[in-house]
Amino acid sequence: MEPVDDWRAAIEAAGELTGPIAAGIVDEHGDRGQRAIEAVGEGRVKQYRDFTVVVGHEDEYVVEDGECDCADATYNLDPDDPSERCWHAIAVDVADALDAVDHHDMWYSEVREFL
Repeated sequence: MEPVDDWRAAIEAAGELTGPIAAGIVDEHGDRGQRAIEAVGEGRVKQYRDFTVVVGHEDEYVVEDGECDCADATYNLDPDDPSERCWHAIAVDVADALDAVDHHDMWYSEVREFL
């Protein structure tokens, strides 16, 4: 089972996340890719009226225009390398490609007040 290089196009063509596509994501992003796949499988990518949010194990992370507000994205990634992305941003890409985003017709800023 050979990993897929262009996993976004492969998901679009297959309409699902197959083993080779998942392997391609993990090949490209390592542990971050694996964590992203798990988050999508567990329905932890949420779209509100104002933000897309990925529910982590300790907090929720806002992903906007492919950028995330997490510490990994802030401190560990090379800003000059667009292939380096945190698992939250990768999860949003995968969920979008699979149409697996959990949509909520409410403002996240209002929901966040209750957390």
